[in-house]
Amino acid sequence: MHFTVEAQRIANDYLTPGAIAVDATCGNGFDTLYLCERVGNAGLVYAIDLQAEAVARASHKLVESGYLSRCRLRVGSHADLKSMVAEEHVGTIAAIMFNLGYLPFGDKSIVTEATSTVTALEQALEVVRLGGLISVLAYLGHPGGQAEGTAVEHWIARHASRLEVKKFQDPNNASSPILWSLIRKEP
Repeated sequence: MHFTVEAQRIANDYLTPGAIAVDATCGNGFDTLYLCERVGNAGLVYAIDLQAEAVARASHKLVESGYLSRCRLRVGSHADLKSMVAEEHVGTIAAIMFNLGYLPFGDKSIVTEATSTVTALEQALEVVRLGGLISVLAYLGHPGGQAEGTAVEHWIARHASRLEVKKFQDPNNASSPILWSLIRKEP
């Protein structure tokens, strides 16, 4: 299974023209570009990354595709997600995508971390609409990846009454990425 493709396949059901979406860790911009395609001209995507290099890469993809006007690019931590979304969009977000780890082809010493990711997930649960998607793809093979995956698992368990959870992982590979599909529901 190609987990990034699966995450996008799942998100298809939540993204309609005019929707608002968030790429909480935009990296090289592949999910940002995908989200911009899905929300159409009337929609909006917030793309966030801690590294200015990542935001520049995503911006370049959006310029090439003609989708820059559909996106609000933000340099900052995913832990500040709520403050990076316009107040009028809080509670209306159709889908939020997290692709944890490090920036491919970038500085591998800069990684998402358990503490900031849990904070980001708390904020995602506040800004996503009822019935909306939070997609979390965690890579376990880098330093800190196992701890971050465990922290996400514990966060999900604490919020189980508010989430419909599906988990995807290769059972034959102990360091396989994990993809969680989290749908916000009434507690």
